[in-house]
Order: sequence, then structure tokens, then C-alpha cells
Amino acid sequence: MDGQPKLRPGGSKLTHIPGAGVIARVDPWWGLVILVAVLIVILVTAKADPFRNILLFVRHGIVITVFITAMAFMLTLLLGLIGGLGRLSRNRFIYGVATLYVEIVRGIPLLVQLIWWYFAFPVVIQTVGEWLNFSAMANYHANPIFTAIAAFTICYGAYMSEIYRAGIQSIPKGQMEAARSLGMTHFQSMRHVVLPQAFRVVLPPIGNEFIALLKDSSLVSVVAVADLTRRGREFMAVNFNPIEVWTMVALIYLVMTLFSARGVAWIEKKTHIEK
Repeated sequence: MDGQPKLRPGGSKLTHIPGAGVIARVDPWWGLVILVAVLIVILVTAKADPFRNILLFVRHGIVITVFITAMAFMLTLLLGLIGGLGRLSRNRFIYGVATLYVEIVRGIPLLVQLIWWYFAFPVVIQTVGEWLNFSAMANYHANPIFTAIAAFTICYGAYMSEIYRAGIQSIPKGQMEAARSLGMTHFQSMRHVVLPQAFRVVLPPIGNEFIALLKDSSLVSVVAVADLTRRGREFMAVNFNPIEVWTMVALIYLVMTLFSARGVAWIEKKTHIEK
């Protein structure tokens, strides 16, 4: 009968574990990643012109896109942690600064922030340099890639601050109290007890932020960064074939985001702890 322990062939009973089930060894959604990758290969090989030329032309843009996304995400994790802890600080000044940062940055569109950091911020630096009679600042010119990384870090750091704050607050206060009762300082308790548990809680939204950052990296094309989107636009402007160009660019973005999503799901599975 259902729910009753089953017998081995020899007659001995198997140990019944409630809730136990068969866990798939391989994530079936990897098949979608492979399907999109195969589609790209088919387009490049079966119809070499223009898809192969498009891929060769935008390959440097793919590297730039991945570099900006990876660097901005690593810095975002750090800035978000600082902002999240600041939002939980009992110090009014620290809490006020962190809250002001989050509220202001979240209220300005990412595209506007990118344009401001690339076009307006250098003017501010140059003006200050002229006022201080400091030639290095007066002749400052923004580097497109580093400016894009800074803009993404500051923008996504505000959202990541709220993710960290929510994750830390989801951990029962008894965890902190137990760690303090063992003689740990507040910093040690946060580092060794609270944050490791909070990280498991916030891992899914952090993964979503990475995927969103990867897609939003296409916005850097408006500030003279030769990323995947800008390279596709340049190819289309010369060859006048928008269907082929943007189909290939879309498929490349799709395979990168799907691969990232599967990677996040794998990390979640490895760090998951049954309650």
C-alpha cells in the first residue's frame, strides 16, 4: 500500500524516509542552452554568409560585454554588501547615507545614469581641476569601459543593498544572540554566522540581478563602448541586413543568459540545505 515501507527481495524492510524522492542528476533546462547554441552553429555553418561574418565581426564585442558584466557584478556584490549593512546600522549617519544612496540611485533610470557618468561627470572633474589649477583633473577624459563599469556598479549596488538587507533580516535574531553568547564580537557573528546563512537566502535574487545586468550591458553602446550591441549596429549600418544581424545578436545574448541562469541554478542546488 502507498505510504508503507517496501520490502527487499530477501524480505527485509527498506528504511522509509518521508519526503525522499529521486533527484535529477542533470538539469533538463541545459537542453535549451544546447539547443540555442546548436542553432547558432547551424546558422554559421549552413548559411555562412552573412551569419559567419556577423559572428566574426561581433566577437570582440562579446568579450567586452562579458568583461563589463563580470567586473561590474563583482564590484556590485561588494558595494551591495556595504550598502546593506549600512541600511541595518544603528548609527544614524551611516544609516542615513546608505538610505540616501539607495533612494537616489533607484529613482534614476540606468540609461540616464550611464549618460551622466560619461558626459557630465568628466565636465565636473575638469571644472574642479581648473578651479584648483590641477592639470591632471582639468584634462580628464572618461574611459568608456571603466565609466560603464562604474555606472553599473553604482546603479546595481543600490538594488543589491536591498537584497542583502532583506536576506540578513530574514535570519532569526537568535542566531546573532547565540553567536554573541559564545564570545564572538558583532563583526565575527555577522561574518561567520549570519552572512553565510543570508547568502543562501539571497542567492536566487542575486542570480537574477546578474542576468539583468548582462542584458542591461547592451545600454553601454550609447556611451561609445564597442560591446556586442554596438558592434551589431555597426555591421548593420554597413551591410543593411537588420534581420540577420539582430537575430544573431539576440541568439548570442540568449545563450549567455540561459547559461548564466543554469549556472546560478547549479550553485543554488549545491548550497541548498534542507530544513
